[in-house]
Amino acid sequence: MRDPHPSLRSTAAGTVSAALIAGAAFGLAPAAQAAPAERPAATAAPSVRFVDIPGDGGTVLKANVVAPAGATTDSSYPAIVLPTSWAMPQIEYIAQAKKLAAAGYVVVSYNSRGFWQSGGEIEVGGPEDIADASKVIDWTLKNTPTDPGKVGMAGVSYGAGISLLAAAHDKRVKAVGALSGWGDLVESIYSGRTQHAQAGALLGGAGYLTGRPSAELKRILKDFLGSNLDSEDEMIAWGSKRSPATYLDRLNKNGAAILLANAWGDTIFPPNQYASFYEKLTGPKRLEFRPGDHATAEATGLLGLPNDTWTTTKRWFDHYLKGERNGIDKEQPVQLKSRSTGGYEGYADWKSVGATSKKIDLAGSTTIRANVDSGANGGIVMLSNTLDQFLKLPPVASMPLLPRRYAAVWQSERAEREQRVRGTAKLHTTVTSTKESGTLVAYLYDVGPLGLGKLVSNAPYTFHGKTPGKPFAVDLELFSTAYDVPAGHRLALVVDTVDPLYVEHNPSGAQLTFSSPGTDPSYVSVPLREQ
Repeated sequence: MRDPHPSLRSTAAGTVSAALIAGAAFGLAPAAQAAPAERPAATAAPSVRFVDIPGDGGTVLKANVVAPAGATTDSSYPAIVLPTSWAMPQIEYIAQAKKLAAAGYVVVSYNSRGFWQSGGEIEVGGPEDIADASKVIDWTLKNTPTDPGKVGMAGVSYGAGISLLAAAHDKRVKAVGALSGWGDLVESIYSGRTQHAQAGALLGGAGYLTGRPSAELKRILKDFLGSNLDSEDEMIAWGSKRSPATYLDRLNKNGAAILLANAWGDTIFPPNQYASFYEKLTGPKRLEFRPGDHATAEATGLLGLPNDTWTTTKRWFDHYLKGERNGIDKEQPVQLKSRSTGGYEGYADWKSVGATSKKIDLAGSTTIRANVDSGANGGIVMLSNTLDQFLKLPPVASMPLLPRRYAAVWQSERAEREQRVRGTAKLHTTVTSTKESGTLVAYLYDVGPLGLGKLVSNAPYTFHGKTPGKPFAVDLELFSTAYDVPAGHRLALVVDTVDPLYVEHNPSGAQLTFSSPGTDPSYVSVPLREQ
């Protein structure tokens, strides 16, 4: 197949550099302090030493050990193992490691294989990475004053995924803090059977810049960004093998306490897949969503500044590794921070988030032409949702100015009162294509009195093998969110065929018709929190 985005790989370096800078610079405001630990924190500075740890097959993993001040071989502390994020150096967690060590933890952070000075090649959470985590635990128990019954793992992004995978394969992991990670890798970057182009280019570019991708990863990236459908089954199998959701039975059997935290606008690992993964966990668990993009919700914590996500993570370990009665197990396990108000809301489970729903009928028949970006789009990876996080500036589009030749637009009536969108909006419609393949992207907008729409959510959908001229049903979940639509505003559903975030599969000259048969009406269902 043709490569719809031939410039992606050549421009990835610039995108990666901007994203890494943004990811290191942003985070969230401080939360309330956790309950005091039962054991007083050390008064002197923790000790820091850099070591080499033999990983799977003897591969050298560059690591650092941060221990409580005055720790001796006769001491016994809970341990936290921190695999680094994708493309990040081994000092990534040093600020948090010192805080944890001062609170009485032995902290071992290591550079994931294939990156920077660690040996091996990038395996993307493959068997080698899982084995590495166990080897690091082995080394920690042998070389540090660690209690073998009190081992936890945590990490941001790549470190989160490896921590979850390790907990499924190693019973010694008793608690996990998985921040901005993935439960399902396929649903993260291939949701709606659509390649998330900017996400794939960012990850691939960062891998080439800071590490050594394996031959398998190079092939997968080439097929993924090049839209090689002949390799689709292989790519899905590769991603499933690296998805914690694949090992849910093992994870639940081992019983580790799992904390999942992510951002509403994560353009690498969207929130839906994390929420779905969370619902299937049966052990102690907690789910947190905050405004932002990939890893921006915890970034200030990496700089040593107060940070909600890291505060919760420490409280999680304090309870499940130290046994402190800090109340975290008594709180509502699903904690959401609204993009609009910045306030937190607690829920008993994910299903309770959108207690009611509002249906917007998508009446009539509308035909649009493909291959042209209408102006409605999801923004830029690592930038647009960060602007929304800090400045309340999501991507915008003018409803009156969207060209109806390339965009289908439906709007609700003006709402008499505020509408608090919570959870996952769902689109159901009937599509007729002039070609056997195609891509559509759905957007939900908050539309003000002047017709300017602020993006609430979006999601892509790709189809192949359809009979031209024959209608077929489409059911699409938009990315989950928490957004307040002011009174007097409308909700709008926009559908077009091109978005820079995604690879599009629309043949030249394709047209899509959206209809609403009487026997199967089209609609978008918007989840709302009860007033």
